[in-house]
Amino acid sequence: MDFDWLFFVEISLAGLGTGGLYALTGLAFVIIFKSTGVVNLAIGEMLMVGAYLVFGLATGLGLPVWLAILIGVIGSGLAGGIIERLAIRPMLGESHISTFMITVGLAAVLVGAVELIWTADQKRMPAIMPDKAIFIGEAFVSSKVFYGFFVTLILITIVLLVFRFWRGGVALRATAFDQGAAYSMGINVPRVFSLSWVVGSMIAAMAGVIVGAIGGLSPSMGIFGLSVLVVVIAGGLDSVLGALVAGMAIGLIESWASGYLGGEYKIVVTFLILIIVLMVKPYGLFGTRQIERL
Repeated sequence: MDFDWLFFVEISLAGLGTGGLYALTGLAFVIIFKSTGVVNLAIGEMLMVGAYLVFGLATGLGLPVWLAILIGVIGSGLAGGIIERLAIRPMLGESHISTFMITVGLAAVLVGAVELIWTADQKRMPAIMPDKAIFIGEAFVSSKVFYGFFVTLILITIVLLVFRFWRGGVALRATAFDQGAAYSMGINVPRVFSLSWVVGSMIAAMAGVIVGAIGGLSPSMGIFGLSVLVVVIAGGLDSVLGALVAGMAIGLIESWASGYLGGEYKIVVTFLILIIVLMVKPYGLFGTRQIERL
């Protein structure tokens, strides 16, 4: 039987679209972890809240979509800063598992808040991308996936450039590298902690808008965060490059598994790859190896 190259190209393009969203959300996760050491299990729910906030502003208040996105992303950033100040900062000095469980509880609270405000029914995000069919050669690509992929690439590029040249981005990178040295250089480390949550929440909200535009809105959107967690663990919890590379790779692998084995095998294959990666490189593909002296 001849290999269907057209089908392979189509599912690969869809996988790249999903992988770009994994990479963008993984970037938000890594920024928070590198700066604060907090494993934020609520990253998927933060993505969900950002998307719902934009939906509420656009449909409830009748704001133009572009303005709803701008206000929604900024609002998500402010919410992230408040969460860090009220729930995360008091846990400084406590065990990592205690802080981790705070994020687990935060995820449940965010889902409950969304269901109380917007109910558990699925919603449809206002149109933010053209709906015309896209063909690359003979391969069909969903217009939402196509435009979402390029928007994601643009956002990732902007974030990387901002963190390379913006003073706040330099402070974040310095704090992530060595908190003690950052203190000695006059950097306000607690403020940097807040900044990391603000920026991470804004990036997650942007990813949420794209995810919502492609697949619709529902309180179960937070499950997206589980795949993102696989991405950042496989790539390395503290590695921006790892989040980008692993995000694209896992997006492709999930699409191939779903296309050739069936949708029920997608998660199985993804977690199998995670197990193999951790057996070979326990700190992830690009993660920093930590050596503890006894």
